[in-house]
Amino acid sequence: MSQGYLSRDAQSSVRVRICGERADINIKSTRDGIYRLEYEYSIPMEDAQDLMKHVAHRPLVRKKRHIVHFGGKCWEIDEFEDENAGLIVAEVELESVGEDFPRPPWLGREVSTDARYYNSNLSKLPYSVWKDEA
Repeated sequence: MSQGYLSRDAQSSVRVRICGERADINIKSTRDGIYRLEYEYSIPMEDAQDLMKHVAHRPLVRKKRHIVHFGGKCWEIDEFEDENAGLIVAEVELESVGEDFPRPPWLGREVSTDARYYNSNLSKLPYSVWKDEA
């Protein structure tokens, strides 16, 4: 999976993602802590490739996504590559902000409110630059 950010400010981001044969454009806005508005639309692969090549900020964010089911929840485990190699982040979608859920034994510390871990910020300040400070 490759992601290129067209916009990546503190309040919102616009990204292009290529995953296999699928290409999407995504708009994400930050509101109320970890709650985010998010919109995603399919776009033609050629458009996505052009945007990645000519418009997207560098570095691109590349990662492998693993899906793990635990405690009735679907976890997305992202294993980052290139400038963000060594970083692994687990994410789960909740029904509500305060929802209680079972935490898998492999889960590390909570980083949802640490903006360094946002993919949009990893395209500005990669993990390789700050990992020793984490």
